[in-house]
Amino acid sequence: MIQKLVNILLVEDDEVDVMNVKRAFSKNNIKNELFVAGNGVEALDMLRTSIVPLPRIIILDINMPKMNGIEFLKNLRDDDNLKNISVFVMTTSNEDSDKINAYNLNVAGYILKPLSFEKFITSVATLKNFWSLCEM
Repeated sequence: MIQKLVNILLVEDDEVDVMNVKRAFSKNNIKNELFVAGNGVEALDMLRTSIVPLPRIIILDINMPKMNGIEFLKNLRDDDNLKNISVFVMTTSNEDSDKINAYNLNVAGYILKPLSFEKFITSVATLKNFWSLCEM
């Protein structure tokens, strides 16, 4: 079966985490095009104006400047053109309120950022398995 590559948007303000995601994609042989936005405002602008086709998956941090992840999710879910995109939260926030708010906004998963790069690779592999199953 030929695997269809879908666009992925990473919404992350930490350059080290962006680099880790890119490295984890490479280690997991993920060939999908990865777009990167540094905050929720930038991500919404990219989604509404420049990413074609729209990403099927968003990997989202919670703690960001200008517009945090929860505010971004609210805007995303209120937009008829964007509301059906699958969102995975990948964050350092272990706050129950962030988890509850994220799940109430229909996230597909909530992953705490691992401390080691090896665990980061494993987390990204789990995401890859999920979206590969969804494409089937």
